[in-house]
Amino acid sequence: MGSGHTHVSQGHSEPTAQAIAARRKANYILAAVLVPLTLLTLAAMAMLWPSGSKEGISLANPYSAAPGVTFDTGKIQSVVVESCMQGTAAPNANSGQQASGGEGSDCTFAFTEPDKGGNPVKVVINPDIAKSHGVKPGDQIRYLNLSNAQGASAGQGSPAYIFVDFVRTLPIVLLALLYAVVVIAVARWRGLRALIGLVGAYFVLVSFMLPGLVEGKPPLLLALVGSTVIMIGVLYFAHGFSARTSTALLGTMFGLAITALLAAWATDAANLAGVGNHDAATLVNTSANISISGVILCGLIISGLGVLNDVTITQSSAVWELYELAPATSARKLFTSAMRIGRDHIASTVYTIAFAYAGAALPILIIVMLYDRPLGDTLTSAELSEEVIRTLVGSIGLVLAIPVTTLIAVLVVKATGIRTAGLPSGPAAGDHGETQERRAVSPDDVDDTGALAAAAAVAAETGQAETPAETRRGRRADRG
Repeated sequence: MGSGHTHVSQGHSEPTAQAIAARRKANYILAAVLVPLTLLTLAAMAMLWPSGSKEGISLANPYSAAPGVTFDTGKIQSVVVESCMQGTAAPNANSGQQASGGEGSDCTFAFTEPDKGGNPVKVVINPDIAKSHGVKPGDQIRYLNLSNAQGASAGQGSPAYIFVDFVRTLPIVLLALLYAVVVIAVARWRGLRALIGLVGAYFVLVSFMLPGLVEGKPPLLLALVGSTVIMIGVLYFAHGFSARTSTALLGTMFGLAITALLAAWATDAANLAGVGNHDAATLVNTSANISISGVILCGLIISGLGVLNDVTITQSSAVWELYELAPATSARKLFTSAMRIGRDHIASTVYTIAFAYAGAALPILIIVMLYDRPLGDTLTSAELSEEVIRTLVGSIGLVLAIPVTTLIAVLVVKATGIRTAGLPSGPAAGDHGETQERRAVSPDDVDDTGALAAAAAVAAETGQAETPAETRRGRRADRG
């Protein structure tokens, strides 16, 4: 009995040593590629880091006010429609003329209770808001208070309180909390890490990429470096340090490179200059360092990050799962099987990108449709060409990233897999305890390549101990 116990201990230590060796092998292979790329990216980020200076920028802040003018918030008590003159002061005594609204014009007014206290004030609602969305009692609004302005405009027949915007803090906070709860409840700690990684990605975008564009840094390099840093942080933080995550990162980097090159070519070849975009026109007049074409180029690259990350991590995981189920599968067959999954993913994500951009550009689509122009002219117009090119560039990078990620994953998983040929063909009669103990090693309990390969090898070894009759019965049961 003592010898049997010794044999069990030795048998159990064997896959552990193999798992450690395979894990080291996977780490060496991937680190040899990823470590230099990461260091190069961080060095480029340090060289491109913006100074933060806003010298030479002339941008009028719409929320800055003249002396005595304030932005107040309040809750609407009631809404009335009456003559525009009812919301203003009496006609100017010097000129004897009424305000430009005229007696025949009607305006929408909201009696609003200020959040800071005091009597309700009569806020005039913008005609476009009153016509398109409207206001109702209970709405929280932000309005311009001109009542204490120097040389108050009320004496000129203008309203003293003017609608600025709705206060949307509460619904947005509630949606954000609901989103966080749902993600954490379903994905648990991995979901929480993904949310924290999203905060880190926002920090890179706001502190590095946007100021760099304002200062005139090279937009292609800026977008490529910033996006790579975001992907490195998000992938490893959300999915952990493992071979499958590193594989997904390599595929993501390849997709980013393809997207960046296509975006640079398309921005120049299609002459994307932001014509017809009010925000782009504002930026043109803000600073001589800001290039609208550069901003568009950077946007083309950033817009595809989320979907690109999604397909690469999913494809990498698919290869690992297929390998766990059949570790003896050849590399070619493993690649072919994984690409069947990838092709389905390609079809669905292409629809996702197209409809996402179509939804964001819906007002423009309606306006262009009303022009009754030919389809070709519509898709290549200044209003829609940017969205069309964004969809095409992002989709091409996404589609090419899937086979590359699959190939890398297959090469890594086969290179680190444990050979089953050298293992014993089956347990001896006295090794029943070893067999039961080694069956407890489950691929679902481990994340890294070496451990998965060890678990798969153990499963293959124990499967060889079955008699041909048992194997046939098992196959019939699986089919039935």
